[in-house]
Amino acid sequence: MAKGYWVSVYPAISDPETLTAYNKLAAPAVRAAGGRTLSRGGRVVAHEAGITQRVVLVEFDSFEQAVAAYESEAYQKALVALPDGFERDFRIIEGID
Repeated sequence: MAKGYWVSVYPAISDPETLTAYNKLAAPAVRAAGGRTLSRGGRVVAHEAGITQRVVLVEFDSFEQAVAAYESEAYQKALVALPDGFERDFRIIEGID
């Protein structure tokens, strides 16, 4: 079964402290749903377009599990805690195998 992934790209974070409330709710919601954070804004070497924005990558055992985690009550509560005007590009993608 192909794994599922959450890929989040944050175009700009002017004040990282504003994510504290979201992170306190999102991290346990992701873990409870079986997610494993593989990357959370570490070092980046950019090529081609040269974009070095923060990227968060979370792995789930299946695509369906990744979708269910996003739709879970616990994660929906975390989304409400995102600051006003906050921007991110969030996708759920299916792995190859």
